[in-house]
Amino acid sequence: MSQCFLKINNLKVNVEDKEILHGLDLEIKPGETHVLMGPNGAGKSTLGHALMGNPRYEVTGGSIEFMGIDLLEENVTDRAKAGIFLSFQNPLEVPGITLSNFIRNAMEQRGGKKIRLWDYRKALKKQMALLNMDESYADRDLNVGFSGGEKKKSEILQLLMLNPKFAILDETDSGLDVDAVRTVSKGVEEFQKNGEGALLIITHSTRILESLHVDYTHVLVNGKIVESGDASLVDQINEEGFEKYLTQN
Repeated sequence: MSQCFLKINNLKVNVEDKEILHGLDLEIKPGETHVLMGPNGAGKSTLGHALMGNPRYEVTGGSIEFMGIDLLEENVTDRAKAGIFLSFQNPLEVPGITLSNFIRNAMEQRGGKKIRLWDYRKALKKQMALLNMDESYADRDLNVGFSGGEKKKSEILQLLMLNPKFAILDETDSGLDVDAVRTVSKGVEEFQKNGEGALLIITHSTRILESLHVDYTHVLVNGKIVESGDASLVDQINEEGFEKYLTQN
């Protein structure tokens, strides 16, 4: 596989005519886990939505190349089929389609073929057990009436079942108690064990990272990456916060 798995060059993104990302550069290789940290409003979620193709986030400059594909030429559906996954900071409730049917349909759309129901239910049951999810949630409408913690588990369940080539986890640990963070982290760790999918974990906390392998850490401030390092940068930020990066910027 080419070394250029994901290459972001001089990316500029507007939201409602206001520029949020001011020329961002980032490269991610297969199997790597990158962490993007920064204060609220820095543009972390903007990057995730721009990569996924959310039309609200207008790319005004730069390029995104994914596995040799010009991602800016692809719509959201094609990006998902190419193997890009985005977990939402605030997962939507979708009445009328069960969690189980949603995941199965997504898997079939991506793979282009039907999946045997018996095999699917067996795999779903296994991953729900890993995440300590009651099996009854599979037959409930997607996220409808789910607690905050169950919604986040639902997102990680989708991650494990779809097994994307590149996953963007946007504030997956926000609003969760200690036990829920531990469970969600366990699910992310399971994804890492496959060794093939790359991860971009967007967070302003460090709780979800405690048991995860991290290859690179980046600090985003005011729409620009101002510092990059290895996993030790997470510990440094945990101790010192973002203040020195704010003054630098």
